[in-house]
Amino acid sequence: MTTASTADPSARTAPPPSMRLRELVFGAACAAALRAAARLGVADALGDSPLSVTDLAAAVKTEPKPLRRLLRALSCYGVFAEREDGAFAHTDMSRLLREDDPNSLRHITLWCTEPWTWDAWPLLDEAVRTGGNVVQDLYGKEFFQYLNEDAPASADVFNRAMTTSSMQSARDVAQLLDLSGSKSVADIGGGQGHVVASLLEKYPTMHGSLLDLPRVVENADPRLRKGGALADRMRIVPGDVREAVPVHADVYVIKNILEWDDESTARTLRNVIEAGGPGTRVVVIENLVDDTPSMRFSTAMDLLLLLNVGGAKHTTQSMVSRLTEAGLVIDNISPVNPYLHAFDCMVPA
Repeated sequence: MTTASTADPSARTAPPPSMRLRELVFGAACAAALRAAARLGVADALGDSPLSVTDLAAAVKTEPKPLRRLLRALSCYGVFAEREDGAFAHTDMSRLLREDDPNSLRHITLWCTEPWTWDAWPLLDEAVRTGGNVVQDLYGKEFFQYLNEDAPASADVFNRAMTTSSMQSARDVAQLLDLSGSKSVADIGGGQGHVVASLLEKYPTMHGSLLDLPRVVENADPRLRKGGALADRMRIVPGDVREAVPVHADVYVIKNILEWDDESTARTLRNVIEAGGPGTRVVVIENLVDDTPSMRFSTAMDLLLLLNVGGAKHTTQSMVSRLTEAGLVIDNISPVNPYLHAFDCMVPA
């Protein structure tokens, strides 16, 4: 039995290499277990007090025996903890699967285990061999076109996951950026606009713009839409940043979107530079694979980007190369938080 005191994997003696490799090749089982727990709402049903499997099964409408097996597997990774009496309790990680947790990773968990991922991962060798994405061959169309046209449920999960991530980092971005003296800011590919909303709250006289796909911006942060607290200083623009940036601003913020193939990244930067013109400030914010406390996560996401869009997470040097090749001058590189870095750039005169 896995007890609360031994549920933390770090508390156990490290397995020998042969067993560790066996554990790794069953990584899909762990991902599937997390997805199942998120879809069943197990973390939401489990409150502050431990529950028996019978009561928990009744709450989430499952059979008790297979639910115990699911929880037993997850408790080996520190997600939920089994007590001596057989009841299960929350751990710091399992609470992150709750919908109402302020740092919830429920939608991220679902996004990283969506049905298309199970089609794509087995073809990783082909992606490594060719350097291109596999989604085009799998579904006959570009990834985001596939999501929006053929897998709208997955598209919704993606949007919720990106919204969660953006909400959790938006205030860090606003705290870092000093936009004193700037009259306007544009959030490029900014999803529902949490970053620009946080910046407008910080600077009460500043005007903002949000540019993203029509399906995304129609669900923009309520603060930015008609009747919202920031609406009178806000312009919402539907469009594809890779095709055009019909927005002029003093400062452009580009967060976590320059992970496509090189041509898409270059087109986006070119569009921003053309829209802003000489002297415009461009702040690019990205996760990096060479300066992060979680290399396992960031390198896994790097491989997922290879599979779906032929893109990549950046190293500091690869990001610098993309920005300078586009014609930007980098003034400063600084951490936003432990997971994000900001590249503060200018369009030269």
